[in-house]
Amino acid sequence: MKKWFSRRVSMILPGLLLSQYGYAQLSLGAQLRTRTELRDGQAAPQVQGAAPAFFTSQRTRLIAGFNAYRIKLGLTVQDVRVWGQDVSTINRTTTPDNNGFMLHEAWAEILLTDTIVKNKALSLKIGRQELVYDDSRLLGNLDWLQQGRRHDAAVLKYESNSWVMHAGAAFNQNKENASGTLYNATPPGNYTANTNGGNAYKSMEFLYVSRKLHAGTLSFLFLADQFSKYHTDSVEHVAVKVWEQGTHQRMTTGLFYTQQFNRIAFTAAAYQQFGTNANGQTIDARLLSASFLYSVSPAFTAGAGVDYTNPDFDPLYGTPHKFWGNMDYFYVASGFGNKGLQDYYIKTRLKSGKRWAFTGDVHEFYSAAAIAGMSKQFGTEADVTANYTLTKMVGLEAGYSHFWNTSTLTSPAVKNIRNAASNSNWAYLSVNIWPEWLIK
Repeated sequence: MKKWFSRRVSMILPGLLLSQYGYAQLSLGAQLRTRTELRDGQAAPQVQGAAPAFFTSQRTRLIAGFNAYRIKLGLTVQDVRVWGQDVSTINRTTTPDNNGFMLHEAWAEILLTDTIVKNKALSLKIGRQELVYDDSRLLGNLDWLQQGRRHDAAVLKYESNSWVMHAGAAFNQNKENASGTLYNATPPGNYTANTNGGNAYKSMEFLYVSRKLHAGTLSFLFLADQFSKYHTDSVEHVAVKVWEQGTHQRMTTGLFYTQQFNRIAFTAAAYQQFGTNANGQTIDARLLSASFLYSVSPAFTAGAGVDYTNPDFDPLYGTPHKFWGNMDYFYVASGFGNKGLQDYYIKTRLKSGKRWAFTGDVHEFYSAAAIAGMSKQFGTEADVTANYTLTKMVGLEAGYSHFWNTSTLTSPAVKNIRNAASNSNWAYLSVNIWPEWLIK
């Protein structure tokens, strides 16, 4: 009897709550994603004779959404950790800097136009949120990384059947200050700034405009980000950054274009970057990209492309894992000097039935700038992945990558690794579980 009563109450209470708002929806979800990795030169070549790394990381998320008259709410809480970083007793050994529990998203979106207005909407989205635009090259949620990427921002949105216009801004502070706006841009723990474990910028503004075409999209982006000025001091013979008032400002602008021509999907992008970077250095950089995918059959596609970034270009807050090889040698945590990048690649995609999907990519990497006394070639990377959908809520993914590097890549001007192995390997197996519920 008690169990029956409890079940009835659990079903009735959400309905009573939602009935107060007329039409409303409450959605609940979760994600548990493990990734077991064998790293033998992932991100950078290993020193010869170094032992490979082997570990399992896990992302756990609880997700809630609320949708009612002229308002939406989103909340995502996540915990990211490596198996074993806490001992299996009551005593925790994890330091606060390695604590992976955090608020990934907490936002509200307010519809400023009445719902009787059809085919167009003006809204304001405020709070901690993901910023994902176009192909995620410059603004993306970096979902491959277990901790992902998010921003504390406000975004004003206008959207119609043909146009999308977003204007956003963010201003970061470490705490509620009594005076001044000094900002320590160094994130806590082992999450480097360019993975957005903490925001590296002090403030940021952007304008995004997109126009739908007959079978494609043309979009424009302008983004300005400001970085705290600093000087370097010595504390017990260790160099530390001392933050100052004032900022360095960097600006990035450009176009993104995608079009479907019968069986061919074509994509191109061009961006210019100027101003000063976080270190106060003047920059004048650009990114150029073009690629195509040809549908040989409904199950198989193949294509090729090229990316070019000259020295000083920074791909901002995007998803580099998606573009420059699965082994993350470029524009991720491991630097590669200041020579820019040329990436010539071939991509293939194969679907087998309703459950299997395979990818196979090959990248040939070169420096964009000349390196004294050395070839421009960085090396060749091959990536293979397999995805299996067990159910609508359970998926498996496995991958293997191999990198054949040159002496240029490991030279002092690039990654600066002495006695580096000439071949690198990386393999992983991921289990992704994502249950979802919708309460109307």
